[in-house]
Parts: sequence; C-alpha cells; structure tokens
Amino acid sequence: MIEKILIANRGEIALRIIRACREMGIKSVAVHSTADSDAMHVRMADESVCIGPPAASASYLSFPAIISACEITGAQAIHPGYGFLSENAKFVQIVEDHGLTFIGPSAEHIRIMGDKITAKDTMKDLGVPCVPGSDGGVPTLEDALKIGEEIGYPVIIKATAGGGGRGMKVAQSAADMEQAFMTARAEGKAAFGNDEVYIEKYLTTPRHIEIQVFGDGKGKAVHLGERDCSLQRRHQKVFEEAPGPIITEEERAKIGKICADAVARINYIGAGTIEFLYENGEFYFIEMNTRLQVEHPVTEAIFGVDLVREQIRVANGLPLSFEQDELEINGHAIEVRINAEKIPEFAPCPGTISAYHAPGGLGVRMDSALYDGYKIPPYYDSLIGKLIVHGRDREEALARLERALSELIVDGIDTTLPLFDALVVNEDVARGNYNIHWLEKWLETSFN
Repeated sequence: MIEKILIANRGEIALRIIRACREMGIKSVAVHSTADSDAMHVRMADESVCIGPPAASASYLSFPAIISACEITGAQAIHPGYGFLSENAKFVQIVEDHGLTFIGPSAEHIRIMGDKITAKDTMKDLGVPCVPGSDGGVPTLEDALKIGEEIGYPVIIKATAGGGGRGMKVAQSAADMEQAFMTARAEGKAAFGNDEVYIEKYLTTPRHIEIQVFGDGKGKAVHLGERDCSLQRRHQKVFEEAPGPIITEEERAKIGKICADAVARINYIGAGTIEFLYENGEFYFIEMNTRLQVEHPVTEAIFGVDLVREQIRVANGLPLSFEQDELEINGHAIEVRINAEKIPEFAPCPGTISAYHAPGGLGVRMDSALYDGYKIPPYYDSLIGKLIVHGRDREEALARLERALSELIVDGIDTTLPLFDALVVNEDVARGNYNIHWLEKWLETSFN
C-alpha cells in the first residue's frame, strides 16, 4: 500500500492533494523550485525537497529531479496534479520503470488521448459522437481546401498536439484557409514541436460540456455527470458549473453512459474528462483530458465525493468506493478561476499580497495557496485561487457566489475579481444563456 506520495506540482492543487493525503493517513512530499521556497504547499507537506531553479523546465518539468526526490524521501508514488507533467506519457513510463506508482492513467492511455487525431479515432471506435472533420492529419493546403469544401465552412484547423487554445485557427471561407492553415501549423510547431494539423467543422453557437469519468483500471467505470465550461476567454475556462444549466436528465444519462462504457472498455484507470461541444441537442467529442481537472471541485460538491482520494484508492489497486446508481446530484455548484492578471488586458500581474481574506460560510470553498505577505513569482501560471460555491439550486449558488465574492480580499496585486463581480449579476449568466463565444463578445463592450 502507498504510504508516502510525492506531489509533482505547486500552488493550490498541491495543497488539495496534501489535504487528501492527510485525511488518508498518507505522508506527503512537496517539491519546489527556489522561487517557491516560501510557498504554502512547502509549509503544509510532511517533507519538502528543492528540485531546481525558478524555470519550470529546470524544476517542475525535470524528470531526473522529481525521480531523485522520490529516491531521497522514499516516496512510493507520484501525484502530478494538473499541468506540468500530468499528461506526459514519457514521464509516466519513466516513473513506472523506476518501480514507482503514477497516480493517474497509464502511459499508453495518456499517449493515445494526447494526440488529438488518435484520440478522435479511438473515441469513434468506442461509440462516442465526434465532430465531422478530416480523417487524420491534413498535410497540405490543397487537402485542407478539399476538406473545407466537403464538410462546409466555417471550419477550425487544430494542431494535433495542441492544447490550451494554441494552434487553433478558424477559416470562415476558402479565402481564409491559407492563412489559417499556415498559422495553425506554425503555432503547433512552435508550442509543441509538431506542425501536424487536422480540420473539423466549426460549430457557430456551441456550449462546452465535459463529462467526468472514473475508471478502476479493471474494466469498470462510472460517470459523475457533466460540467458546463462555456464561459471562456481565448479557449481558457474562467467560470464552470455543475450540472449544466441546459442539460436534461435524459441527455446526462445517455452521454454519461456512453462515456463510462468507453473508458471501461479500454481499462482506463483514475480520473478523466471527456470534453464535448454541444449544440442543438447533440454532443460532439473534442478531446479527453487524462488527469484531474482544475474545475473538479464543482463535481465534488454536487456528488459529495473526494476525487483525489478516489485517485489514490484506485492507484492502490482498490475498487471504486461508489457504484453508478449511488451517484445522485445534490444541488448546484459554480467555480470561478481567479488569476493574478490586470484587466482588460488580462496581463499577468505577479507581486506581493499585502492582505488576503478568504470568504466563508455555508456552501463556500476557497482553494488557494495565498497568504498575507506571499510574493507571487512571475515564472508560472497566473491562477492564484478558485472560489467554489454550492447551493440547493442554481439561483442559490449564484447568490452565494455574489456574497462570497464580496467577502474575498486580495490586496497588493491586480486580479480578475472585477470580471466575476460583473458576471455574477449579468442577466445572460443568470439565465444560463451563453455559449463558448459569449464571453469574448461581452468583454469587447464591457471592459474596453
């Protein structure tokens, strides 16, 4: 059994994992760069190891440094959190080769789902509905133009190895194709070292709906409903909720079963999220994230489960602690991602926290690594906290979010809190009347 876990991450997700370990009686090891010596996850873990200088490439992304930290501390397992090495198949293979347990899916499943074309082909074979598009990579502009003609414009060109909105360009017509095609390839090459792209039909008013799945690695899996993550800026989620405000019970049960059956058939282990575009009652697969999601707390809130604890259980070879028919939705939950950014530019804004006060009360959860006097380093992602609220219904959750936002204090830096102060009282948000393009259009008139 796992007695000590090394957490190959930082910030609020590292704290999240430390808390789960402590409740399970498992020792935790924090790794950190020199820039994070005073970070909260370093203070809270049972042990800590400095693994390198500030640059992530020389610390949090360093295979040798993390494996060495395991050997030094006697950690038997590694939890990657999200980001960094959480979906790096090569790293997972190295972890396994060193006789350590990776708390997450197998290297094979990460490899399959990390390549967007292979993932789409796999999901098609497993009966998951997909967006119409190219069968595999598109090598030339001529091929791209032919596919655009076949499936109809607008189309979206995506880097095969892409993620986070990089390497994605829309062509509204054949006249736009050359620039979009070449730009997507160039961005894919620059960001991921791979210029292969594929093409899909571009849906004009879709919502972003994702299904949380969980497998035991032995042919059994369940789904934990959906999250609506349609409020996005540059393909980055900022506001997530569960359940989705427009998804019916029948739709949830149908697509949930399809997803659970799919991951069960491939003996998937641990947490995963199957993401869809949803339009006119139809779901279209776009990708699978083979890790814990930033927005996992909203699912935890409505189902009353600890997904990190469950990850550790199945990594230990234990069965799932719940059956599908035991999973019942209770109320509504919303999460907002708070970044150290100055709006309207959304430019990163590192600095020193002069005052911090987390909101509290019934149905309020604040996941953050902030504290008074903490100096936010400029080297990493700008996410500094996640505010999660839970209510008996969506109306109560929104009211609770408005109240919690009014209590939250983060002084000394600019943050995206003004964005959420405005969103929580917006009529379209209150009605759930938005799609993946709504936020960017609204921002053009509201913060410029």
